Amino acid sequence: MLRPFGWQAVVTVWQFAPIVTGAVVILAALYLWGVLRVARRHPARPWPAWRTAMFLGGLAVVVLATESGIGSYDDVLFWDHMVQHLMLIMIAPPLLIFGQPITLLLHASRNPLHTWAKRVVRSRVASFLTWPVFGVVAYTAVVVAAHLTALASLVETNQTLHNAEHVVFLVVGYLFFLPILGTEPIRWRLSYPVRFIILVLVMPVDTFTGLVLGYGTAGTPGVVTGSRPAWAPGPVADLHTGGAVMWIAGDAIMFGLMMLVFLMWSMDQRTVASGRGWLEAARRTSLASLVASHPAPGPAGSAGAPGTGSTAQGGQGAAAPAAVNWDQRGGIDDDEHLAAYNAFLARLNEAESGRKP
Repeated sequence: MLRPFGWQAVVTVWQFAPIVTGAVVILAALYLWGVLRVARRHPARPWPAWRTAMFLGGLAVVVLATESGIGSYDDVLFWDHMVQHLMLIMIAPPLLIFGQPITLLLHASRNPLHTWAKRVVRSRVASFLTWPVFGVVAYTAVVVAAHLTALASLVETNQTLHNAEHVVFLVVGYLFFLPILGTEPIRWRLSYPVRFIILVLVMPVDTFTGLVLGYGTAGTPGVVTGSRPAWAPGPVADLHTGGAVMWIAGDAIMFGLMMLVFLMWSMDQRTVASGRGWLEAARRTSLASLVASHPAPGPAGSAGAPGTGSTAQGGQGAAAPAAVNWDQRGGIDDDEHLAAYNAFLARLNEAESGRKP
């Protein structure tokens, strides 16, 4: 009999899963081998330590979800089962993605492994699996099928299928978040607005699933049947708590990932350096249109300077101010733009003063 579930049980109650342990150890060893290879080959540019920490952290989340108390109680408490699913599909994959294992493999390997790895990454199969549309469809299908269909009840009675479900959640989460959060050398390069929109569109999947479970009954798929410990909540209450976990925690994690995409967007060096960030583009467009109709006065006595009365060749009429090609000057923030903006403010001030009695 398991002790009552709580934080202490999460830390102290463990179950050994040989396949999970073996896979995690092998992946960690290969990753660290790559880190050492890069450090030896490029001493001046070693592999970032924070990426190593992210990848190992993702593996640690997998171990916690399957072998700690969270994994030990997933057949007893439905809401704990939901916590496990969120860890495997929404927390571990982003951490693994930030570790950039594919890029590390390409940096650390030599031919023929390097050439083989590049061919695999650029293959049609890899392009299809990392296609954002496929990721969205797979994520939606897995979340709905695993919780709202008869598959949910079948998983509760078949341990092999239950373990396979863990693998599917991890793989689908990785494929879904890879083009959104990753910078791996895959085919797809999504703009940050598109990444943000994808997360917004997928969030209702977790919300809908959580609401359906939150209002479920004893006949809802996935309800834990059979004998239950005396300390465990009733099956329906457990189901409702699991729905709340999926709804509230799932949406909270997704919202946090949206903010992360927004942060990545604002800090992207290519966007900042080129001045193509949407905030920067809006500022440039607004300022350019503002000063275009109020050009700065030219030097005294020069052609086109306001108030000089200069004339064109042959003494015919005042010459119009020459159009300024801002892109060929110092940019939106150069001295001419500043002078034009000051002239605009001065004319506003004159107009305001003229209205006063």
